[in-house]
Amino acid sequence: MQTRAEVFEQIFTIFLGLGTLVGIIVVAYTLYNAYKYRDSDAPTDDDELPTLGELPTGGKGGKKLFVSFGMSAIIVLGLVLWTYTWLIYVETGPEEPGEDALEVDVEGQAFSWSFEYENGVETSSNGEGLVVPEDTAIWVNVTSIDVWHAFGIPDQRVKADAIPGETDVTWFATEPLEESDGERVVNEDGIECFELCGQGHSGMTSNVTVMEEEAFEEWMAEQEAAMEDNSSGDNETDDANGDNATKVRGVTLNV
Repeated sequence: MQTRAEVFEQIFTIFLGLGTLVGIIVVAYTLYNAYKYRDSDAPTDDDELPTLGELPTGGKGGKKLFVSFGMSAIIVLGLVLWTYTWLIYVETGPEEPGEDALEVDVEGQAFSWSFEYENGVETSSNGEGLVVPEDTAIWVNVTSIDVWHAFGIPDQRVKADAIPGETDVTWFATEPLEESDGERVVNEDGIECFELCGQGHSGMTSNVTVMEEEAFEEWMAEQEAAMEDNSSGDNETDDANGDNATKVRGVTLNV
């Protein structure tokens, strides 16, 4: 599975290499012809020599011109189709979210991000940020609760609009961690807002933490346990308040 960053880097490298090669060929051919057809007093019988007032044929009845245009068209069309195929991959993702993929709901608000996992665990940019496992496809459902924002992870080439009342779905893939990296890699300010949203726009950032699979499962288990403890504590508080509660027309009043 290739990541978005790898795809864009591959496209950039191919176009840079071909552009450099074409540039070298064009410049070299131009210099060659400038030298070959330089002004001199010696007469020449070269059939390829351009004649003033006549349309150049490219030599040999226009065969060179036809071949050069044909090859150029084939190369350009091939690049367009190849690039379009990879852009479709970037747009749709390697596959629909499956058992191995991780889905995260991302919510933007002035001026922070909140993240909710499928099991109900929540984090925020004011806490640990976005925590994900290594070598995994991550699908994010992005929205906003106030004004327009834009969720982006530059290193992953990820960007999605965060618009109130709408959900923009995008994805990225984390790479396997090397043994020397340890249990986690924290990308400080890996998440940014790319839509001018107010005075605190520049500070609307968050971390992206990539963990080894086992470390991520342990972290998730800790978050679930803490969530259950908080839920139990809230229930105990409700029960305690219930002893001194009086119902008036269906409304509970604490006395």
